[in-house]
Amino acid sequence: MLDYDKEADEYDATRGGEPRATAAADAVLGLVPEDTRTLLDVACGTGIVTRRLAAGRPGLRVTGVDAAYGMARMAAARMPGAVVLADSRRLPFPDGEFDAVTSVWLLHLVDGPEDVRAVVAECTRVLRPGGVYVTTVDKAAAHDVGSDIDAVLAPRPRRPAQDGAERVESYALGHGLVPAGRARFRGHGQGRSPHSTVADLRRGWFTQLAPDDPVTERFAARLAALPRQQVPRPDPEFTLLAFRKPIDA
Repeated sequence: MLDYDKEADEYDATRGGEPRATAAADAVLGLVPEDTRTLLDVACGTGIVTRRLAAGRPGLRVTGVDAAYGMARMAAARMPGAVVLADSRRLPFPDGEFDAVTSVWLLHLVDGPEDVRAVVAECTRVLRPGGVYVTTVDKAAAHDVGSDIDAVLAPRPRRPAQDGAERVESYALGHGLVPAGRARFRGHGQGRSPHSTVADLRRGWFTQLAPDDPVTERFAARLAALPRQQVPRPDPEFTLLAFRKPIDA
């Protein structure tokens, strides 16, 4: 996994910047009820989406939480006094503290099913009855857009997807949540080019391919042979699922 303390300074520039953040925040807010007054953004990263959530809904008080100091530092600069450094599996908030909880691009990063369950459990715990939890699912699958790059990478070793939609829904249901909607948004600036994909391979972006592994270099060589080296292929489309905590929970 990438070191997100080290990634923090370059994170936004390499992940689509403000256009992607705006698309994500707009899609999230489309699933959050209009009467929502407090929202917790779990794994807020640099706060680029978190700030958009706050700006997009007047009167909404947004709090961000992230486990990586480098990310939380940048988020705190964007949202002074509204960012907490903490593990998403052990949130430092009372039960039922928030009207809405979000986790954008988090669940695909955790180590295994127990950690996903722990995150979903904590998001449920701090959510008030009647509140909504919104999360991204199927992150890795979204990047497979059917391009020539995807064809080259198809045989690579993959880590199991911890954020599969059916899996996440089963965990949410297991914690008493009920489905409350779905949305999709474009990952602006996330379309891969052969050149950028080779760079990602060599810096450890693909977690099952070590940068110094000969297998990694074989994939890099095949990518380097593709046409239109600098031309990004289509952007991915990400999926959000929303779940409601019943009033009688």
